[in-house]
Amino acid sequence: MHGFVQKYPERLAGLGSVNLARPLDAVREARRCVRDLGFKGIRIVPWLWNLPPNDRRYYPVYAECVELGVPFCLQTGHTGPLRPSEPGRPIPYLDDVALEFPELKIVAGHIGYPWTAEMISLATKYENVYIDTSAYTAKRFPRELVDYMRAHGKKKVMFGTNYPMLTPAKCLENLDDLGLDEETARMFLHENAQRVFGLS
Repeated sequence: MHGFVQKYPERLAGLGSVNLARPLDAVREARRCVRDLGFKGIRIVPWLWNLPPNDRRYYPVYAECVELGVPFCLQTGHTGPLRPSEPGRPIPYLDDVALEFPELKIVAGHIGYPWTAEMISLATKYENVYIDTSAYTAKRFPRELVDYMRAHGKKKVMFGTNYPMLTPAKCLENLDDLGLDEETARMFLHENAQRVFGLS
C-alpha cells in the first residue's frame, strides 16, 4: 500500500490495518501507519475476525485513532464471502462504539445492507458517524439511502468503490438517475471524504 501511495501521492492516500489479537502491537502499528507513513485512517473488516466492533479488542485502536485524529473505517452489512454476517450489523454493535467514543470518526463501508436503515439511523444520531458506498454501484443503492442523501444526509455519505472488485467508472454508472442536486453530488463524490479524512 505505502509503495502505491508514494508513487502517486497526489492521487492516493493510504489506510492502515492492525492485528486485533495483539493490542499493544495494534496501537503501535496504527501510530506507525499514521505518523510515519502518512496514512489517513485505520480500517478493520469485522467479518475477517468474526468479532463485532464493540468487542474489547478494538478499543485500544479506537482510542489511538482519536489521539491521532484519524477516522476508523470498517465494513458493515452482510458479507459477500461465506462468513457470518452478524459482526457487520450496525445496531447494537456500532451503536455501542459511537456512544463510548464520541470523538471517534467512524466511516462505515458497504452501506450496512440489509440493515441500511440502522446505518442511516446511526449516521443521523451521531455527529461523527458516516457511510460510504463501497461495493455498490449507484444503480444498486437502496432507495432509503438515496432519500437520506437527498435530504438531511448530504454531509454523511461518501463515494466508495471497493476496487478492484468494482471500478470507479462502474460505480458511477447511473449516478445521474439518483436525482442528486449539484451540491449533494459534489459532497458525495469528494467533499465529504476530503473533510472527514483531512485531505487537501
